[in-house]
Amino acid sequence: MDNFPYLPFSAQIEIIGINPFVFLPNPVLRSLMQQAGTDKGKIRVYLKIEGFEFTQTLVKYNGHWRLYLNTPMRVKAKKEVGDKAKFEIRFNPEEKIHPISLELKKALNQNKTAKTNFDNLSPSLQNEIMRYISGLKSEKTKEENVTRAIQYLLGKGKFLGRGLQ
Repeated sequence: MDNFPYLPFSAQIEIIGINPFVFLPNPVLRSLMQQAGTDKGKIRVYLKIEGFEFTQTLVKYNGHWRLYLNTPMRVKAKKEVGDKAKFEIRFNPEEKIHPISLELKKALNQNKTAKTNFDNLSPSLQNEIMRYISGLKSEKTKEENVTRAIQYLLGKGKFLGRGLQ
């Protein structure tokens, strides 16, 4: 079911460290988790703040589910920390998939072992590698990081702060 209903609620915008967020009321949180079919991990959502639409991710931090509100969201809704706002939220069933860069695709096609190891990674780690490389601006930096990613996939070094297990 892709047409989940919006769940309305009001909440005061709070802050932890430098990060503004709201807690969802328990009935809304339970309904959202039912829509998502999970109560673990991150939950992608469609969100309206004072009628303005956004996509966001609901995350569990320190044992509590929090909906973080970035600056563009708060500016558009004309709300700041301490303000009470009207929200509507629903599960976003669309997967966030990043396309593989041409450079990485070419390098994987040229190295069968690296390609096999890449295909055996978890989808989230594949996505993280693709997102990182496709987000790089200069061709030189892309080339260097594709080389590092291939070495990582061959078990020869680290990439994105981790070694291949």
